[in-house]
Amino acid sequence: MLLAAMIWGSAFVAQRLSAAAIGPFYYTGLRFLLGALVVLVFCLFVPEQRKALRAIPSDRGLLRAAGTLGVVTAIAISAQQIGLQYTKVANAGFITSLYVILVPMMGLFTRHKTAARTWIGALLAVIGMYFLSVDEHFTIMAGDGLQLVCAVVISAQVVLIGRYARQHDPLALSIAQFVATGLICMVVAVFTEPLSVASIDAAWPTILYGGALSVGVAYTLQVVAQKRASAAHAAVIFSMEGLFAAIAGWLALGETLSPRAIGGCALMLAGLLACQLLPARERDARTSPATANGVAADA
Repeated sequence: MLLAAMIWGSAFVAQRLSAAAIGPFYYTGLRFLLGALVVLVFCLFVPEQRKALRAIPSDRGLLRAAGTLGVVTAIAISAQQIGLQYTKVANAGFITSLYVILVPMMGLFTRHKTAARTWIGALLAVIGMYFLSVDEHFTIMAGDGLQLVCAVVISAQVVLIGRYARQHDPLALSIAQFVATGLICMVVAVFTEPLSVASIDAAWPTILYGGALSVGVAYTLQVVAQKRASAAHAAVIFSMEGLFAAIAGWLALGETLSPRAIGGCALMLAGLLACQLLPARERDARTSPATANGVAADA
């Protein structure tokens, strides 16, 4: 899980660099199709997974789940990719990490009690996001809104994966989800973005990193972890992608954060941790389906 968080955080740099060479929908489509290919090749070498792969075309339940996840993931990652052109990597990483708080808050709409610690974490995170995204002149970076859209939509994806991962083989679900996401983005790209051999040649390193590692490895780890891992532990570890994004932006792109923004990052991290680690009262300790089933993220 920590490896997945590191890959997701550093992948924000690849996503940012790809914007200079290729459109956001082509980039997202190509990297998700590449991710599907990586997992498929892995499964072909694992005998017990071959049966699950052969069952994909005839498993209507899995195909419906993958189609739903494909639509939701395509919306979330496309918003993130477009927004990255207009904001800092650190901003994108931390704002996207709000899914850790949004997931349990979604339990309100399904009539599940939300523990007091979740509200404390949400308050800290909202204040932190304000200091990170809004400077002393009360301006917000143009891409921050799209990152918030990504956080909201990815929260729904997290809840859905938590449900579907318990019903289907996780690797088969990963492959089908990646194919659905990739095809949706490619169809949109054909009608909205130019493409040339030169652009693919310029973008292939970022496509390779974003596809093979961020999608093929990290997103698959997300599905597997949500089926088997403790929700609280997974949430804390996966939320570290925000820190890794800030570090990657500093090392690879030379991005800097003002003391105000660093304070905002600290408050957001405190909110993420408070949401999961503060002691819960006994009557709040019952875990709702939203928090039990979904914990993780993409970029």
